[in-house]
Parts: sequence; C-alpha cells; structure tokens
Amino acid sequence: MQTFGNFSDLLTMLTAATPTPITPFLLVAPVMAALLFIGLCSLLPEPHRQRFSALLVAAAGAIYPAGGFGLGEVAFAMLFLALAYLGQDNYRWIGAGWMLHAAWDLAHDLWGNPILPYVPESSIACLVYDPVVAAWYLIGAPTPWHNRRAAE
Repeated sequence: MQTFGNFSDLLTMLTAATPTPITPFLLVAPVMAALLFIGLCSLLPEPHRQRFSALLVAAAGAIYPAGGFGLGEVAFAMLFLALAYLGQDNYRWIGAGWMLHAAWDLAHDLWGNPILPYVPESSIACLVYDPVVAAWYLIGAPTPWHNRRAAE
C-alpha cells in the first residue's frame, strides 16, 4: 500500500492517474458544492426529498448521452433508471447510483470525454462530488438541520 508524505504527494499521484490536472481547488470546490447540495436537499420534507433524489439520480445516469462508450451509455442510463425506481423506497439505491456515477466520471475522464466538453475538469469535479453525496444517501439522507417542532 502506498503512503503519502504530504498533500503534494497525493496530488502528484492523482495527476498521474488522470489526464486532467488535479489542483487543490478541484478537490475542495466539489466537496463544498456537495455539502451545499446536502444542506439544501435536506430542507425538502419527506417523502418529497426521496422522490426528488430518485429523479436526480436518474438524470445523472443520462448526463453522458454521447460520451464515447456507444451502447454502453444506453445500458448505463437504463441501469440508472432501475436504481432510481428502487431508490423511491430505499436511499441506499440512490447512494449506489451516485457511486456508480463517480466510476463513470472516472472512465469518461480517462477516455477524454468529460461531462461538459468545454470544461475539461467537469468529470473530475463530479468524481469528487459524487461520493460525498453518495455517502449521505447511503446513511439514509438524514437532515443536518435541527427540527424544533420534533424537539418540543
């Protein structure tokens, strides 16, 4: 197992693994965006939060319509439809979808076809964002906000 002496060593390893240059901003900004998403999505009451999240993961699966993997793109989108359907009753399926999307982001970055062709870093940014959001869904998408009514 490789160990890293400092943050610079980690950046060097990540940069060697992907054609997209990795910068500290490219690691921090997507995490901040994911935390913002979690905070805002948490404001939605149940069951609307879960239904919205299922729709969102279905849309994420269809974001690479011409990403360079041919029929694999269609199969991937169909898999995401199934995960979204299952996610209507269980947040873990939504979390699984976001983790799969992260893997798809990495494949597209390595292939050289990012989500947004005019933003070459878009797939790597999404690769950093997706696992943060997935982790939240995998633990049941709890709200970080204190509910005063429930406490009374």
